[in-house]
Amino acid sequence: MDSERKPARKAGNGEDSIYWDKSKNRYVGAVSLGYTAAGKRNRPKVSGTTKTEVRKKLRDLKKELEKGSKTAATYTVGQAVEDWLAQGLKGRAEGSVDTYRSLAQTHIIPELGNAKLRALEADDVDAWLDERAKVLATTSLQLLLSVLRRSISHAQRRGRAVRNVADFVVAPEGRAGRPSKSLSLNQAESVLRAQAGTWIHAYVVLALLVGTRPEETRPLTWQHVRLDPRGDETPHVQVWRSVRRHGEMKTHKSRRSLAMPKYVVVVMKAYRDQQRAAFKASGRQWTPEGLVFPRETGDLRTALDVRRNFRGLLKEAGLPHPQRWTTRELRTSFVSLLSDHGLRIEDIARLVGHSGSNTTERVYRKQLRPVIEAGAEAMDEIFPVGVNDDQD
Repeated sequence: MDSERKPARKAGNGEDSIYWDKSKNRYVGAVSLGYTAAGKRNRPKVSGTTKTEVRKKLRDLKKELEKGSKTAATYTVGQAVEDWLAQGLKGRAEGSVDTYRSLAQTHIIPELGNAKLRALEADDVDAWLDERAKVLATTSLQLLLSVLRRSISHAQRRGRAVRNVADFVVAPEGRAGRPSKSLSLNQAESVLRAQAGTWIHAYVVLALLVGTRPEETRPLTWQHVRLDPRGDETPHVQVWRSVRRHGEMKTHKSRRSLAMPKYVVVVMKAYRDQQRAAFKASGRQWTPEGLVFPRETGDLRTALDVRRNFRGLLKEAGLPHPQRWTTRELRTSFVSLLSDHGLRIEDIARLVGHSGSNTTERVYRKQLRPVIEAGAEAMDEIFPVGVNDDQD
């Protein structure tokens, strides 16, 4: 194997070269096509785990090059990305589209946007990602590369690109992501007292004491908040939809019905009565099909709107640096508070809708104590109904 990995001689114009790239742990094949108008070597590349695989890819690449391409000399990476954003994301959730567009406009278009797509090389993409790795986390780098790769694939399907150089690139390791935080018991008690009687207070009470995801809480309707259940049922929340495309849930175990602690029932009933009165006063009809936490116009609240109001509540609660918190950390706090109280990690995983306990333990739980309790009963013990006398 070592003899195969000796550097190959410099290939002449039109010749192939195959060499071992230690950094990628793969064989790389290149065909020399001379120089670009800018004086840069034009060497399209392919890669594979064996020389045989690379030779086949080189043959296929040459065939594609011989066929030519409809790509105009002026067609840029920026145009390819914009075309994919406009045409390749039909049916995707609005939030996903906003994320892709933000990444493209912040990191791809400013750095690579003016590059001619047919002249783009894998080395160009590698250098760009290495530079981005100084300021972005690994997951963001992977998502950036995915956006570029899918944009070029979209151009290929429309005859505007011959090859996808992003396929030959691996995202580097980036900066460590921001660690999630959890509210302490004292902080949680302060948060549950802040802005009582407002919609954001009810939102926080539900998310913190029941453990719903932000994308599950925003689209929640009253018909799925069973405050007055029939028969032997206990008050519960039917977490059956999210803001994802077609309302689909994050995982198959995310669709679940969760019992509500007594304090949540008290707060949500008071909030429901208040909302009904407000609707009546404004001449609007209140229906169970309506959103639990709508905007003033009745529309779905954006994540930004919820986050802004949440940070205002944290400021009133006296938490330092409220701008450093996100609504998702209410769920992290839910897990940590239950774990600290003694709930078993496997039971917490079921409450939060995880497929297994690994994610719960690795990402969410901050404290460990192995005692079995029921979720709603445990929260009743942590936060009794009297935690906020204004709601009685």
